[in-house]
Amino acid sequence: MHRHIRSAVRAGALASGLLAGFAVVAPAAHADTWPSKPVTVIVPFPAGGGTDAFARPLTAQLSKQLGKQFVIDNRGGAGGTVGASLAAKAAPDGYTIFIGGAHHVIAPSFYKKLDYDIEKDFVPITVIAQPPQVVVANPTKVQANTLQELIAFAKKNPGKLNYGSAGNGSSHHLAGELFKIQTKTFITHIPYKGAGPALSDLIAGQVDLVFDGLGSSAQHIRSGRIKALAVASNKRSPAFPNVPTAAEAGVPGYEVSTWYAMWVPKGTPKDISDKLYAEVDKALNSPEMKQIWLTNGSETPRFTPDQFAQFQRAELKRWAQVVQDSGAKMD
Repeated sequence: MHRHIRSAVRAGALASGLLAGFAVVAPAAHADTWPSKPVTVIVPFPAGGGTDAFARPLTAQLSKQLGKQFVIDNRGGAGGTVGASLAAKAAPDGYTIFIGGAHHVIAPSFYKKLDYDIEKDFVPITVIAQPPQVVVANPTKVQANTLQELIAFAKKNPGKLNYGSAGNGSSHHLAGELFKIQTKTFITHIPYKGAGPALSDLIAGQVDLVFDGLGSSAQHIRSGRIKALAVASNKRSPAFPNVPTAAEAGVPGYEVSTWYAMWVPKGTPKDISDKLYAEVDKALNSPEMKQIWLTNGSETPRFTPDQFAQFQRAELKRWAQVVQDSGAKMD
């Protein structure tokens, strides 16, 4: 009887040891097998905007590197918060990725109620692009060819000019409000469900101006469908060396950069998020991607996940102050 008990104890100990061994080995196996199927990449704006301009080439490169399709799912609405909410609730298994941006550190200060928390419900991967904002106008509707001419017209005709944005609380919206404060002008805000629709209406002459990220405006500036009056950065863009900075154009201190970044839902296995970061970093630093980024007016950023988390915290505080100072609210 005692021999049977001792045998059972030894068998149980052996089984426990094997299970413990699996517990140690199992997490490492995640990254070895991921991805084993297509990965959904939620972009919280319609196609044609700045997020799309960087997300599409990046996902194409990741598909090539990892041998599985990274499929973009455009979910626009409410300044990018609809898509963010969907991503926050997705299964944390490595098969849903979220690509958003500056809009998502503005939203907590702008919207009274959000059903997700950008810090608590997501794991930061990295910043993928940092193009400056650019003031772009419809060349037919807006006769001004310089920022000073635009400001002079706006002061003489308060409310006559309007500007489209990617939505209430987006970086486009806040960039427009800051411009109005610093230039002491009144320009009517018209929110859209993304930069793509806003740019389409700018090209069509339905709106006069857009304070846009250079990534989504670049191709339209080159084609002449819209005209760039100034970049809101402290140096000229290498992609558009003839476009002056806002300071050079007479509005010192008007600096608004936008940025786009990647997150995964909280609870995603760390080995998968680490592998994703490594693959994104590899993709961003390939010669092909660097050229695309420069064409879109952005240099290639280098943020580790920890550096991105620190940057995100600083941006949350910065934009909270901007929202407070500008008095921006839902239109």
